[in-house]
Amino acid sequence: MSRIQINIPEEVLISLKQTPDTLSRELCLLAAVKLFELGRLSSGRAAQLAGISRVEFLNILGRYQVSPFAQSAEELAQDVQNA
Repeated sequence: MSRIQINIPEEVLISLKQTPDTLSRELCLLAAVKLFELGRLSSGRAAQLAGISRVEFLNILGRYQVSPFAQSAEELAQDVQNA
């Protein structure tokens, strides 16, 4: 496993009221959600990055208003209309 290190100012941790460990987990989850949203990671790989199961990852997407479906709302509506 590779490791990436970032420097976080202590003031940011204080402002967020988080420990380095909790912020690290949250940043991994946020990165996973965004990379999935951009289509750069599959849901399985994004879940792996976040350190959670794929089912849990898919359930969490709604919290960030990210659809678990590859199609946009407009594309889904068009599919329904064409059916």
